[in-house]
Amino acid sequence: MLYKVHNECPYITRVYSIGRSVKGRHLYVLEFSDYPGTHEPLEPEVKYVGNMHGNEVLGRELLLQLSEFLCEEFRNGNQRIVRLVEGTRIHIMPSMNPDGYEVAAAQGPDTFGYLVGRNNANGVDLNRNFPDLNTYIYYNEKNGGPNHHLPLPDNWKSQVEPETKAVIQWIRSFNFVLSANLHGGAVVANYPYDKSFEHRVRGFRRTANTPTPDDKLFQKLAKVYSYAHGWMHQGWNCGDYFPDGITNGASWYSLSKGMQDFNYLHTNCFEITLELSCDKFPRQEELQREWLGNREALIQFLEQVHQGIKGMVLDENYNNVANAVISVSGINHDVTSGDHGDYFRLLLPGTYTVTATAPGFDPETLIVTVGPGEPKLVNFQLKRSILQATPKRKAPNSGHRNKVLPKKVQPQAAGKKELKMKQSQRGPA
Repeated sequence: MLYKVHNECPYITRVYSIGRSVKGRHLYVLEFSDYPGTHEPLEPEVKYVGNMHGNEVLGRELLLQLSEFLCEEFRNGNQRIVRLVEGTRIHIMPSMNPDGYEVAAAQGPDTFGYLVGRNNANGVDLNRNFPDLNTYIYYNEKNGGPNHHLPLPDNWKSQVEPETKAVIQWIRSFNFVLSANLHGGAVVANYPYDKSFEHRVRGFRRTANTPTPDDKLFQKLAKVYSYAHGWMHQGWNCGDYFPDGITNGASWYSLSKGMQDFNYLHTNCFEITLELSCDKFPRQEELQREWLGNREALIQFLEQVHQGIKGMVLDENYNNVANAVISVSGINHDVTSGDHGDYFRLLLPGTYTVTATAPGFDPETLIVTVGPGEPKLVNFQLKRSILQATPKRKAPNSGHRNKVLPKKVQPQAAGKKELKMKQSQRGPA
């Protein structure tokens, strides 16, 4: 199906695999871009992930439909879709759990095995399989410490399933800005955090609203989807009531090691979880109604990546500065510039004090007013720090001081130091 779309729209699509499932099935992604396979500076990257629970199949079907729709509408000259594809790099993964899907599909929609096919072939729930970074962020919020890009434990690869490992490596290799993962079993747009800050009581975490520093922005992203959806915003669905059709994950039920929180705490990506149908495996006849109910919401959510601020971080010689930290005063969550020196910071309309910092450079602070429309272009040009050299201690490589080091070298060297510092600042696991 993905190759069919690629064959129909070869110049704006690319099919690639990020790895394989336990049983060796490819984890395919379809990319839409006017330059497939290339990151264009200042063009944001956005992704949809479906079917991480193999028995929750509507997301998979909707993403296949969305892929066909984007291709057809682009070919028909629909200006809204042309603008979206030309200004955004969109990655669509219809199934993160193809092994589970095969088990669920073999059983079909009409049986009572509600959970058959939910887990991967090793019997693991992939949405409880990501490294738990919430423990560290809650500790750091109280005691000080990094508020973004929390490091992974050294042995993380041996702790996770093949599908999870492939997704982690994928989201580390692209500078994703916005994402949604598509589930079933309820109808609500769920935003982070998913894990409750409350302590365990008799083995269970109490449900309690556990907001991120970007809570208002996440609520807006969730509302954009629910109000563009045919009925999600009404709130009453599947016997549940969610005002505006949205919920903070932890206030609904606490979930540890989920993909949504991991995106926010380990990368620049803001992800929400879309629960799209009461029935996890709807019948074929219902798919058209579901597609019409979700189509506008799926497009509007992609368009949300174009808000806030974005720009380049450069040095005095106009070289890109990768891994510069962009912090917004009053929001305790930073983002970083990508390999090309470009950064993206989703923000609601307002006036913000924004600072760019990078090792070896003086920080630069700007006051920025963000409107409701397109993102504001805010570039930073950082000056090299003049180090106070003391004549006694001459470093053997002091000759480097005035040279511009290769882009990659600097952040990595800093990264090791920071990693040690981060690990020493970690709280109790």
